[in-house]
Amino acid sequence: MEDGLKIGIIGTGAVGGYYGALLVKSGFDVHFLLRSDFDHVRQSGLRIESKNGDFNLDPVNCYFRAQEMPECDIIIVALKTIQNNQLRDILPVITTSGSIVVLLQNGLGVEKEITDIVPQTTVMGGLCFLCSNKIGPGHIRHLDYGSIRLGQYQDDTFAVGITDELKKIADIFSKSDIPVQLEASLGKARWEKLVWNMAFNGTTVILDATTDMIMNNVAARSMVGEIMAEVIHGARVCGYAIDDGFVDLMLSATEKMVEYRPSMKLDYDAKRPLETECIYWRPIRTVTEKGHDMPKSRILASQLDFLDWRNRECINNVNQKDNLKI
Repeated sequence: MEDGLKIGIIGTGAVGGYYGALLVKSGFDVHFLLRSDFDHVRQSGLRIESKNGDFNLDPVNCYFRAQEMPECDIIIVALKTIQNNQLRDILPVITTSGSIVVLLQNGLGVEKEITDIVPQTTVMGGLCFLCSNKIGPGHIRHLDYGSIRLGQYQDDTFAVGITDELKKIADIFSKSDIPVQLEASLGKARWEKLVWNMAFNGTTVILDATTDMIMNNVAARSMVGEIMAEVIHGARVCGYAIDDGFVDLMLSATEKMVEYRPSMKLDYDAKRPLETECIYWRPIRTVTEKGHDMPKSRILASQLDFLDWRNRECINNVNQKDNLKI
């Protein structure tokens, strides 16, 4: 492996933990920033259950504070977007002028935030097609898929092409058995991922369903298809040409999935905050600014915001009652 190359993983959950573990397994020098799992991973390592073969990593280069990490050549950010406010304190202390930051996150607008924090770095976006869940401290279960669509960011959001930096990251991932598809236009790739995310993340929450349940019901399947078509129209309004046939392609791929709860459904069930801002509201606002609307997506996002509020309001009420008992 490349001498001296250091890779940092920010967010060691279902995405960062899985891909980071594959990089370690292939011999790369990887450093993980953890919070809630830090003590467990420091003592017991990372456990990966995968359709491609189970394995354990122990010991693991893990840290509780970014200030304790080495400067890294490549930083993979796999936090939920609602945690991106933490990156202002993390990225400046582990990046150099030559660092590459790879965002494995959903939604729109995340790369611009990073260039504002560490403008001296190269920023990329990665769209993960991965069925993976974190099922316990330091314990990740990989169910299906695993590829990444990777594109480089530039300010105008349109095609920057296939750069040498992209090829470098693709080579590292490929050596770690991570399939990579390089994208000349990161913006188009993000909208294509939104076609699936905006359709299925929210509906699994609203309908309290897994993806297979939705696909096996005529009404639910029709609903997600209509949302997908609306997102494709939104992409076109923003200058990204996506063919109508992309809906059937996404539905066909979902039919082949194992029974799956997307990340937003998992967050809702665990009473964690939902990523509605980057996955729903930013695309909706972007299209609105172009003079068009996304009514189905807007209604879905409003429902999600209400359910998110009610879900976490219950936690607040319970905590307040517990405090009164003390």
